[in-house]
Amino acid sequence: MKKKLVSVLLTSAMAASLLAGCGNNAADTAGDVADAVEETANDAAEAVQDAAEDVAEDAAEVVEETAEEATEEATEEATDAGDVDYGTGEIKVWVADNVVDFTNEQITKFQGDHPEFAGYTVTVEPVGEGDAAGNMITDVEAGADIYAFAQDQIARLVTAGALEVVEDSNAEAVKAENDAGAVSAATVGGTLYAYPITSDNGYFLYYDKSVVSDPSTLEGIVADCEAAGKNFYFEINSGWYQTAFFFGAGAELTYDTDDEGNFTKCNSTYASDAGVVALKKIAELASSKSFQNGSSVGEATNVGAIVDGTWDAQAAKDLFGDNYACAKLPTFEGSDGKTYQMSGFGGFKLLGVKPQEDDNKLAVCDALAAFLSSEEVQLARYDAVGWGPSNIAAQQSDAVKADEALSALAEQLQYTIPQGQYPGDYWSLATSLGDSVISKELTVDSSDDDFKKALEDFQATCEGYAQ
Repeated sequence: MKKKLVSVLLTSAMAASLLAGCGNNAADTAGDVADAVEETANDAAEAVQDAAEDVAEDAAEVVEETAEEATEEATEEATDAGDVDYGTGEIKVWVADNVVDFTNEQITKFQGDHPEFAGYTVTVEPVGEGDAAGNMITDVEAGADIYAFAQDQIARLVTAGALEVVEDSNAEAVKAENDAGAVSAATVGGTLYAYPITSDNGYFLYYDKSVVSDPSTLEGIVADCEAAGKNFYFEINSGWYQTAFFFGAGAELTYDTDDEGNFTKCNSTYASDAGVVALKKIAELASSKSFQNGSSVGEATNVGAIVDGTWDAQAAKDLFGDNYACAKLPTFEGSDGKTYQMSGFGGFKLLGVKPQEDDNKLAVCDALAAFLSSEEVQLARYDAVGWGPSNIAAQQSDAVKADEALSALAEQLQYTIPQGQYPGDYWSLATSLGDSVISKELTVDSSDDDFKKALEDFQATCEGYAQ
């Protein structure tokens, strides 16, 4: 095609040369030259068009060949991925006794959806969240490959080498799909070590809505209960419940541990202005004629309101009937004139994966743990046994949102801290602190110095547990 184009251009040039050399005959030959030029121009245009068509055809062929090669390559890669041999083996799973059957059902579904993992036999054993960590730490090698545990045990499990870091892509999903409290509970030193499966261990307010008109403030709740001659229950001599006041006012009490789980440091600011505000408010509550020390609906009488957990939801429904209502914990006004949101401990169930020598087995364990903690399974678990989801989308499901107790707890957990590890003696010491108010050793009329002295003694003893 290039040769044809050159030929046409040469013909045009010769015609122009002839015209220039024959001046006297120009008039006679002008018409002939014009015709020649016109024909040459037409030939040139046709040549250019032909060249363009040839280029387009060549380009189309290249694109088609490239696309075919890319398709073949992608098909080969997909085939190779599907042909991954994960090998064979056994996977042991520990969960609470009341979800063993449920977990077996979900694993069967998982295996049906993932034939590539067919070489693995999964066995589910009943080991509760409270026992799993102790068993794992005692003998990691003999422990489960995947196990559920309470969030306050995570630091011990990490230091014992019983938890594999959550795989990167799974970690991104966990952080995006679960509530902040659950993600925090599954994290140690900025690293995610577990898969959250519940956000349902904590306390909030149950109340009789014919008695309590506004559950948003502690002062309002107490006033309504007093006016109606009803009781308001709060377990002020519990190291779990009384933190609602101390943490809410801004005081701190946590412990650091070493690799063996020994307590190495107590981080406490109870002996502070914030601690005084909290303890004085506890004494003020105890001075009300409506106050009763306790946290169990089943043991309460003449109840206007009670701070309790989801485990007593049905009992509360039976007690209050049509007047049954729930809310997050209220705010309270401190002796310093400031308003504080009651806080406290939050509790979460987590799913951990044990480190594996076989990378293929680890991949299978990671995939199974991600599935068992997914939105789909969390919702199914709620339907089966009533466990409250940590998955944000699951929390927004119609069924979970209709659960007033879980909704109230979910709101409250935004203001709590995940419960860590505490010495056994802390709990009895906290009981003594609350008892000093119940026995009126400390009263609403006690001086700030009296409150401060009680808190200094309390804090010094707490610090002594870590020496």
